[in-house]
Amino acid sequence: MKGFETRRWVGLEGLVLAAAAVGVLTRRPALLFVAGLGVALLGYTRIARAPALDLEIERDLSDSTPAPDDDVHVTLTVTNTGTSTVFDLRVIDGVPPALAVDDGTARLGTALRPGATATLTYTVSAIRGEHTWEETTIVARDPSGSIERRETIDVETTMRCEPVLAATANLPLRGLTSQYAGRVETSVPGSGLEFASIREYRHGDPLRRIDWNRRARTGELATVEFREERAATVVLVIDTRTEAHVAPERDAETAVERGVDAASVAFPALLDSGDRVGLAAFGPKPCWLAPSTGLDHRARARRTFATHPAFAPVPSEAAFFPTIALKRLRRRLPSDAQVIFCSPLCDDYAAEVARRLEAYGHAVTIVSPDPTTGSTVGGRLARIERDLRIRDLRRHGIRVIDWGDESLAVALDRAATGWSR
Repeated sequence: MKGFETRRWVGLEGLVLAAAAVGVLTRRPALLFVAGLGVALLGYTRIARAPALDLEIERDLSDSTPAPDDDVHVTLTVTNTGTSTVFDLRVIDGVPPALAVDDGTARLGTALRPGATATLTYTVSAIRGEHTWEETTIVARDPSGSIERRETIDVETTMRCEPVLAATANLPLRGLTSQYAGRVETSVPGSGLEFASIREYRHGDPLRRIDWNRRARTGELATVEFREERAATVVLVIDTRTEAHVAPERDAETAVERGVDAASVAFPALLDSGDRVGLAAFGPKPCWLAPSTGLDHRARARRTFATHPAFAPVPSEAAFFPTIALKRLRRRLPSDAQVIFCSPLCDDYAAEVARRLEAYGHAVTIVSPDPTTGSTVGGRLARIERDLRIRDLRRHGIRVIDWGDESLAVALDRAATGWSR
C-alpha cells in the first residue's frame, strides 16, 4: 500500500512566515533561527517517502485448546527483515471480537532497526467456541510523521475452547416418552417398579406377576401391573436470535451464552439418564443435531457447542426469517420429542414459539436466563414485561424455569418444588 500524507504539519507554513516576518521587523535573530528550522522541516516533508515495510510476524498461544475461563497468554513477535530502520512503527493485533484482553495490551509502538525484534504480550480469558485471530494492522510513519503507510498481515491462529459436558444438573422431564425403557414414569401399565393396578389373569401372563396373596385368600388368579418407566426423546432448542443477545450489564454473559451453558449441562445429564437427546438453534445460523445416544453422540455435541457459528458469543448479521425457521424446526422434531427451550423471553415472539410447539404436541419446558436489571426505568419495565410473559406461559401449562443469578441446579430445584405442589 502506498503512503499517504498525515497532514500533521498543516499550518506550519503560516507559522514559519509569521516568525520570519516578526524576526525581521523586531530584528530578533532567535525568531529568524526558528523560522529557518521551520523551512528545513517543511523541505524535508516535501521529499519524505513512505517507509518500507518488510516485517515478519509470529503469534504464539500458551494454550490453543484451553478450558472455559482459563487464561491464555498471547505473544506477538515482530521482526524487521528489511534493510532500513522503521522509525515509527505501531502494531495492533486482531483479537477475536468475542475475546476480551484481561491483562496487557494488544498494541505496540516502537522503532525497529534492520534485523531487530519487538514483542508484545497480553492475556485473554478463554470462552466457549472457536476463535480465529483477525489480521494484524501495521502502521508505519517516516521520522517526521508526515507520511504514513498501513498494511495488514494475516497470521492464521485459532483457539478452540470446548465445554466440558459434565452432568451437574438433572432436568425434570414431562410425561411425553418413547418406546424405550428409561426413567420417566408413565401411566402405561406394564413391567416396571411402581405398582399401578391389579387385573384379571390372562393366559400367558408371567408367573412372577401373579398376585399369590389374592390367590391364597380368594382362590382367584390375578395379575399385578406396574407403572412403566420409559425414556424420553428430548431436543434442546437454544434461542440465538439477535433479540436474545442481551445482558444485564455490558461485561456480563448474554442470555445466549447462559442458554448454551445450560444446554451443555442438560445434554450429558439427559444422556446419562438413558434419554435420546438432540440439539437445535433457533436463530440466523441454523443448527440441528438429531436426537441420539452414546459416546459418539456426546462427542459430536461437544464439538457442536464449541465450534458451531450458531452458538457464537456475538450475534450473527445473517438474515433471519422466524416463520421459516419455526417450520423447519417443526419438520425436524420427532413426533414424540419434548422440547427444552433456552430463551430469555425478552420479546413476545419467543413466548409464541413455545406456545406453538406445545400446541403441535411437543411438551415444552423453558429454561429462561434472566437478563433484566432493576437499576434503570427501562430495565424495570423490561422485567415486568418478562414476568407477565412467564405468567401467561404457565397459565397455558408450559413449565418455565426462571433462572436468575443463582446456579442452574438451584433454579431447577426451586422450579421442581413448585411443580410438585
